[in-house]
Amino acid sequence: DTEGKIAELRAENERITNARAALLASRGYPADYSEPKYECTACRDTGYVGIKMCACMRKRLVEAGMYSSGLGALMQKQTFENFSCEYYRSSPDAYRVMGDNYRYLCRYAEGFALEAGKSIPESLLFLGGTGLGKTHLSTAIARVVTERGYDVFYNSAVGMISDFESRRFGNGVAATTTDDTSAYTECDLLIIDDLGTEVVNQFTLSCLYHVINTRLNLQKPTIISTNLTPGELRKLYSDRISSRLTGEFQVIPFYGTDVRKQKLQAK
Repeated sequence: DTEGKIAELRAENERITNARAALLASRGYPADYSEPKYECTACRDTGYVGIKMCACMRKRLVEAGMYSSGLGALMQKQTFENFSCEYYRSSPDAYRVMGDNYRYLCRYAEGFALEAGKSIPESLLFLGGTGLGKTHLSTAIARVVTERGYDVFYNSAVGMISDFESRRFGNGVAATTTDDTSAYTECDLLIIDDLGTEVVNQFTLSCLYHVINTRLNLQKPTIISTNLTPGELRKLYSDRISSRLTGEFQVIPFYGTDVRKQKLQAK
């Protein structure tokens, strides 16, 4: 009598459950006090619902990616949504160019993909003066690309060279974000900010060439921003580097008046 035995077991289980609830209630505790409390009831904190990754797990991975990218804090406040082209209205040409840049970079980030069969995203070179939005838009790209599940790594040119110095000489002169320089060549998207602020010598030229050339060969996109003009790049760096920057990177020009100064004057 299998069904009868199952019914008896269910009745006994219900009796015991009710008795436990009564005991807990008599001590002032809720009936489910001894049950495990999950942050996510959908997956019960396993990270998966069946064989599908839970939304909570995906969110945690995105947050971890933002933290490890080196742009964690900036990603929270520099997004495509709060980038305004209104600061460039003083010049019709700057307003038009920056509007085109904004739309292009939005499409770039939203379409970023490294899967086989899809076109590899271009490497980008942001050229323009201080305070024109280069870091803001590179951060916005990093956020979207990270949310799409890709590995993004960011550092300034000074910080990158310091990492290589630390690995080779053990005496880096600037705060570093990693002890392993492999991140510069292996991450899905590398962002190097403020190229041209580092001390340029044979060692730094060698490091920069190694990173740029290796990533081009591996077909891994890189975004580099600099305040230097194309002529200054050619003068400061070797032909091997400058030709790759201006020939194999998509150049994105930034025009206008320093946005930081405009914001300060508006206060």
